[in-house]
Amino acid sequence: QVQVVDSGGGLVQAGGSLRLSCTASGLTHDDDHMGWFRQAPGKEREGVSCISRSGDITYYNDFVKGRFTISRDNAKNTMYLQMNNLEPDDTAMYYCASKRGMFSCLPDVYDYWGQGTQVTVSS
Repeated sequence: QVQVVDSGGGLVQAGGSLRLSCTASGLTHDDDHMGWFRQAPGKEREGVSCISRSGDITYYNDFVKGRFTISRDNAKNTMYLQMNNLEPDDTAMYYCASKRGMFSCLPDVYDYWGQGTQVTVSS
């Protein structure tokens, strides 16, 4: 059984940085991919960034390119999202998730989800 736990959110001023962490258990297959997603009040959940099991494939949504960096350490069963130059529009609940099979960053195809960690960026 796969379990994921996300953490690292908080309140930060615009231009600041945060690093989100996601610890996962039960990811033992070469096609266990992971991703970060976010959902703001009144909006649909959207993909932020995703990474393949090996780390050789990454995806970034256009709104975070150049500001966020995704990485994973399989030895520690942990994935990270370094978020720099945060903007008020980045305010949302951020979720870590995992899936098995074809690489994707569409939230509907992810199977296992963390509880979410709130990121709030003040202007």
